[in-house]
Amino acid sequence: MVAKIFIDGEAGTTGLQIRDRLAGRRDLEVISIAADKRKDQDERQRLLNAADVAILCLPDDAAKESVSLIENEHTRVIDASTAFRIHDDWAYGFAEMDQHQAEKIAEAKRVANPGCWPQGAIAMLRPLVEAGLLPPGHDITVHGISGFSGGGRAMIEEYDAEGEDANEFLPYGLSFKHKHLPELQSYARLAHVPLFTPAVGNFRQGMVVTVPLVLRTLARVPTGAEMHAAIADHFAAIKNGFVEVAPLVAAERLAELNPELYNDTNRMRLHVFADDAKAQAVLVAVYDNLGKGASGAAVQNLNLMLGVAADTSLAA
Repeated sequence: MVAKIFIDGEAGTTGLQIRDRLAGRRDLEVISIAADKRKDQDERQRLLNAADVAILCLPDDAAKESVSLIENEHTRVIDASTAFRIHDDWAYGFAEMDQHQAEKIAEAKRVANPGCWPQGAIAMLRPLVEAGLLPPGHDITVHGISGFSGGGRAMIEEYDAEGEDANEFLPYGLSFKHKHLPELQSYARLAHVPLFTPAVGNFRQGMVVTVPLVLRTLARVPTGAEMHAAIADHFAAIKNGFVEVAPLVAAERLAELNPELYNDTNRMRLHVFADDAKAQAVLVAVYDNLGKGASGAAVQNLNLMLGVAADTSLAA
């Protein structure tokens, strides 16, 4: 049976990328709204209720409205906004978060696609907290840089217009109220809101997320090898995942810590660097903010919900 997929908001950056990834699939049919009816609520409601899976690529309030328009028990939803990411009735769409998350997504009626920024930090911190190597109450700082596509159409147009004159490194989130903080704290299992300092770079897509750790205040200081093993064991136990852990190495710099390295893939690679004598470490995640961070994750979740191979339509 061919599944009907409706991308509500398909003209946006994430929606377009999802549509591109689904092009040519014979196991599904993408149903679209006519350009002149995108603001026609009756037509949106008709298509939402005709779909087997609706993928919402909309601002929070519009996503909530779309969910309210679904009047049947049949249509399943993947929402790419922040509206439902820590909602008890929605499965969080980071399939590699733990051993059972892919199964929860596969069975869910409602899936909240994760934000691009939190996934890398959750991937590195949650295994350490669950292994007892990092107390939930430890103060955490998360840094990173992302391509300007993460800022949506307005930012893309701004950077495209400015070209080489655009800001090379623009810190933001300086109000300390970034929209991804609730899911980052919740799913990394942290007792306190982390200090999050994101930045935008003058490149279209890709990202690097770093978590520096000062460990000397802990009652028991974990070694770099112990932290690496905990993270590696976590992801080794997850079947058909897209997250891998780099070997533990001592290095001043690595060329592969390049935010654009995994562009147009659903791949995420994690690194652990540590100085045991100083009781310091840095965790680094490299992935595509539009791939694993957005549209790739949505397609991975769709595959799980449809019961097809997780890597269908996805480059690894």
